[in-house]
Amino acid sequence: RISGAEEQRGIMLYFLITTAAAVTAFHAPMSATGMGHGAQIAASPAVARVSAAPIMGDNIRELRARVGSVKNTKKITSAMRLVAAAKVRRAQEACLRSRPFSETLERILGGLLKRLSTEALDIPLLQQREAKTVGLLVITGDRGLCGSYNSAAIKKTEARIAELTAQGVKAELILVGGKGSTYFKRRATPVRKAMQCGGAPTAAMATEIASELLSSYYAGELDRVELIYTSFISMISSIPSVRTIVPLTPQGIETAGDEIFKMSTKNGDFSISKEKIAKAQPQEFAPDMIFEQEPSQLLNAILPLYLNGQILRTLQESVASELASRMTAMQSATDNAKELQKGLEQKMNRARQAKITQELMEIIAGADSVA
Repeated sequence: RISGAEEQRGIMLYFLITTAAAVTAFHAPMSATGMGHGAQIAASPAVARVSAAPIMGDNIRELRARVGSVKNTKKITSAMRLVAAAKVRRAQEACLRSRPFSETLERILGGLLKRLSTEALDIPLLQQREAKTVGLLVITGDRGLCGSYNSAAIKKTEARIAELTAQGVKAELILVGGKGSTYFKRRATPVRKAMQCGGAPTAAMATEIASELLSSYYAGELDRVELIYTSFISMISSIPSVRTIVPLTPQGIETAGDEIFKMSTKNGDFSISKEKIAKAQPQEFAPDMIFEQEPSQLLNAILPLYLNGQILRTLQESVASELASRMTAMQSATDNAKELQKGLEQKMNRARQAKITQELMEIIAGADSVA
């Protein structure tokens, strides 16, 4: 009869022998010509595969941590996309609210210019002169994470500066937006003025910019002012554009038409609809209409106001383009995070299955070695 203590010692001895046999089997040479039954177990293909590439628990924990990090990043990018979408709607509403005033002002200007087309106008803003110094009004964003919006505007500005320098024309910069200011303050081109763009451009901001441009133009410090901004084409396309805003030309005041972009939802996703807007027709004045002031004086008073409106409209369009670019960038980041999360989860599951398989093979090998 075996006592309880002897039975316990026998069980412990059995597990020690099993563990020693398993270790010997896994460290034995991978050959079928070894001595004894342990060498044949070591030559088993399944055991060889598991022992050749062991998967440790640290790898699984690392993969699980990476999956959690990617999930958090996906939540952040998705939230930023929704915030940008809400801001795009507000930017569109601001553009639509300012459109009636701009159209009325364009009609009045067109009618005055048509009425005075046969007269010699002495209006500084309509006088062309030789360009020796050109001011570049560059509009960029204050923040990043908006794709190529800022870099495209900066590259366009660099190209325009190179063109003017090749023609022997000096260039000076008026910067609106933090990204453009940070970049060009470290470059050789002189910066006349720099300011933040903000998320909601106001008439006061446009007036401040226009006052700086007009004072420099009237003082002869700038002979021409060109505007570099990003023109909104679609949710995935924005093109940097260059146009002259000072001096104004009668042909440039009459717009050739426009488009209104409206963002909406369709089938649970964002969509963009376009609406063509015909150009503003000149206001018809009666031939016998008597102006209390001279028409040229009216033009001198209205043209700066028209310039303010054009700058404000451009700022609003640039903000809408920046937000649309941010929406697209955050959507791409969210999609990439989903794909990365899927790949990491598959890799983690394979590692976990391999670890379980390795443990099972160790148990089977230990049992076979004792049998």
